Amino acid sequence: MKVHILDDWFDTLRHLRSFEKLVGREVTVWTDHCADIEILADRLADAEVLVLFRERTAVNEALLARLPKLRLISQRGVYPHVDVAACTRHGVVLSSNQSEGRASTAAAELTFALILAGARRLPDQIASLRAGNWQCGVGQSLEGRRIGLYGYGRIAQKVADYAHAFGMSVWWWGSEAGRARAAQDGQTVAPDRAAFFAQSDVVSLHVRLKPETRGIVTAQDLSAMKPGAILVNTSRAALLAEGALDAALAAGRPGTICLDVFDREPMTAPVDPRLTHPNIIATPHIGFVTEDELDLQFGDIYDQIAAFSAGAPIHVINPEALDAPR
Repeated sequence: MKVHILDDWFDTLRHLRSFEKLVGREVTVWTDHCADIEILADRLADAEVLVLFRERTAVNEALLARLPKLRLISQRGVYPHVDVAACTRHGVVLSSNQSEGRASTAAAELTFALILAGARRLPDQIASLRAGNWQCGVGQSLEGRRIGLYGYGRIAQKVADYAHAFGMSVWWWGSEAGRARAAQDGQTVAPDRAAFFAQSDVVSLHVRLKPETRGIVTAQDLSAMKPGAILVNTSRAALLAEGALDAALAAGRPGTICLDVFDREPMTAPVDPRLTHPNIIATPHIGFVTEDELDLQFGDIYDQIAAFSAGAPIHVINPEALDAPR
């Protein structure tokens, strides 16, 4: 089978152990990002299997119509970037391991690294030292402060473990079902949404992006936060309502915003205020980018390809496509 892997920007995957699972297949790895349908269709004309690197490339009707040989899309996690109905119409199977039961340690670790960076003003202190100066300003200790975790999922629960180790108090907010699960597990749930944002020293977002969660955090939520508070978003940029981030920066509430995700990626314009604003600490969507995490994720993706080739596909999102003519 001819396998095409998209958006491996740093040519990382072929150097991981999991890549051995593709031995015997004809593999093409694309190390740039292309959003042009015409170019993509030309590149992928002979593709029978398409491997997606997270949500970096959208797969829609216009692209699928140009790929008559495509049989399988293999990826991992959520799939808001894939038109599942269009896949089914074109007889393309979407396999996506949802990794139930395991938290992304890499994402949780980066979340807490950003919290520490914000609390101790690490980017400013490092820049001051490199500029030939000494200390600049005073940071905050985490012990005794409160972290609010929005979304009661596996990554957030891992972040809560780290926060407890640092002596922080933890409370939760999220969907009604998520709050109920947290309460059932004996966790502290904020009395209401307003208190959650107003009384947290750190708020970290851990919600999957779905139609119902898009824009779930509003400008009003952020304006209620303390001037010295920290907001961390390592989930998805679109969880913040349109204009909410700009309003927060203008108001200085919260005082520090840590971002690993952006509306447009990759972000390569050094003058963009998301990268240059003094109240923002930005990283280039590296929450999952460790050798260990990528090896695990793509090992699962390659297993899906092997299962499909063997006639026993796994983690199928659209089983109707299995019987569709192609």
